[in-house]
Amino acid sequence: MSSQQIGFTAPHWAATEAGLSILRQGGTATEAMVAAAAVISVVYPHMNSIGGDGFWLVHEKGQPTPLAIDACGRSASDLSYYDDIDSLPGRGGKACLTQAATVAGWQLALDLDARASLPLSVLLEPAIQYAEDGIEVSESMARAIAKVMTEDNVPESFLRLYSLNDKPLQQGDLFRNPDLAETFRTLVNNGLFDFYRGEVAQKITATLEAVDSPLSPEDHRSTRAEQVRPLKLKLDNLSCFNLPAPTQGVHSMQILGQLDQLKHLPDSEADWAHLVIEATKQSFNDKPDLWADPDYVAVSYFDALDSSVLKAKALAIDPERAEPWPFDNEPGDTIWMGACDRHGQLVSFIQSIYWEFGTANVIEDAGFVWNTRGVSFSLDPDDINVLAPNKKPRHTLNPALAVFNNGKRLSYGTMGGEGQPQTQAILFSRFVWQGYTLEQAIAEGRWLLGRTWGDDSNDLKVEANIAARIGDELTARGHQWQSVDAVNESMGHAGAIYDDHGQLTAATDPRSDGKAVTE
Repeated sequence: MSSQQIGFTAPHWAATEAGLSILRQGGTATEAMVAAAAVISVVYPHMNSIGGDGFWLVHEKGQPTPLAIDACGRSASDLSYYDDIDSLPGRGGKACLTQAATVAGWQLALDLDARASLPLSVLLEPAIQYAEDGIEVSESMARAIAKVMTEDNVPESFLRLYSLNDKPLQQGDLFRNPDLAETFRTLVNNGLFDFYRGEVAQKITATLEAVDSPLSPEDHRSTRAEQVRPLKLKLDNLSCFNLPAPTQGVHSMQILGQLDQLKHLPDSEADWAHLVIEATKQSFNDKPDLWADPDYVAVSYFDALDSSVLKAKALAIDPERAEPWPFDNEPGDTIWMGACDRHGQLVSFIQSIYWEFGTANVIEDAGFVWNTRGVSFSLDPDDINVLAPNKKPRHTLNPALAVFNNGKRLSYGTMGGEGQPQTQAILFSRFVWQGYTLEQAIAEGRWLLGRTWGDDSNDLKVEANIAARIGDELTARGHQWQSVDAVNESMGHAGAIYDDHGQLTAATDPRSDGKAVTE
């Protein structure tokens, strides 16, 4: 058997380099991911933050099932403010409604990794350096800053951090964040749980109180991550894994389960696009019953992946005609990253604050924004996602991983709100069933049904390069769609690592600022 290569992929090159540095030092994929997760919170702060949530799949070579970690924050214990409002705020102090659990997830992942041995001083050093020395503002970050700056009542803390000479940071500007560097130094000195019970926690709770957040010091102190049972879907020659509630992992799995039964039908690119779109609709029909805090979901996520359920959904798809799309979709900003170490530990990881820059409230003297996950709750008392104390919000996040019967493995994922299950299905079906290379599967033109990050329209969007090839056929089948620019960031930042018995292939998305390396 060939020796095991190492590999890392991320939507920003700096995170990839940080992860690779740890792997080259003999660190585990989990340790590399913590280092990269810290770095990407510095260099892609519009997409994620240590003030947000995260989810993990960690697979050890030869094991039947990956380890799964849910690092999802819960809502505040006192929600009296929201008794007499018509809609949940997306920005400002009252939007600081849910805990931030991603750092607790880092700690749990390290605790569960028997080979993890590198000190935090090594893992967090790259993030400290990037925060202190600065990083060039990317086009993606500049665009997100400009969007927030046009909104009403932008928090003063956001204006201070993301302006230069009284102007919003522009692409190419050098962005420094010394307060965030100091936050990471404090975590190095005091341990990651200082974020919840120490000096950093004091800064967090002081800011949350100052902006009139409902989160109490006890709410913050009680934040935790937990190991959960991953979802599993057996296909012809492999098993797919994802996260259960409150993520939309079940929808990613349902789409693949339908496509597995229909993969003998398509003869063309348009056929495949139609089937993915229609399988998405069939799965999303279950959103009102499946997508919420697991304590509020009466239907089992695992039963929802039963072969009889998937067969019925697949049979409901008309290969020649599109069904209507009656849903109002969720947006979302996220980062996905993958890693593999010398021992074959393979990680699929995702971290997010939901919208660009979350609530836009920067924790004073700490350098990071708080998430706005609370906006995905409902005020409808009949909705399973109705706002309630100490409840997890539904999550668009869902890292994916597949283990083939012959021992080969695939770690993959993307950002992009409810586009995540669709992009995962596109990537997976192209690579596993259609014969694309991993790079082609990600780079080729994509489509997205509903809304994604930074977008308000709720229709089928098709990148121009693929629209030129399949647009007429989509129209003929009844799809209502619009063309968008090719290589469009709204389609998400996908990535993947494929482990072929120790020989790795890694790919990142040309729609991002990413980098994928194997060696």
